[in-house]
Amino acid sequence: MNDTLPFRTLLCLCVTTCLVTPMALAVNPPPDGGYPGQNTAEGEDALFSLTTATGVTALGYHALYSNTTGGINTAVGSEALESNIGGYQNSAVGRWALKDNTTGNYNTALGQAALTSNTTGNGIPPWVQVP
Repeated sequence: MNDTLPFRTLLCLCVTTCLVTPMALAVNPPPDGGYPGQNTAEGEDALFSLTTATGVTALGYHALYSNTTGGINTAVGSEALESNIGGYQNSAVGRWALKDNTTGNYNTALGQAALTSNTTGNGIPPWVQVP
């Protein structure tokens, strides 16, 4: 009878652990992946036109939809930076933020429709010191 005691203890431990440990839940459907060049996209047609751009993050419906070569851009929100083609180092957070930007660089837009009409305007590069 003593031979079965370790087995019963191990069985009880396994059953208890399975009941107490929360199950890991996966996102369904799984996030898009496999983009080359350190690019990330999630949302319907996010980064739809991507060709050679690198370091780009697009989250939301049509986020960075037209982007082909513009690198180091971040768009979070429906249609954020949607028209961007070659502009780089832009950050847009909010629905329609920097929506019409095509080639403008170093812009930051925060809020719904922020800088939506900016098409080619440039912000100040981080290495330029303003007096």
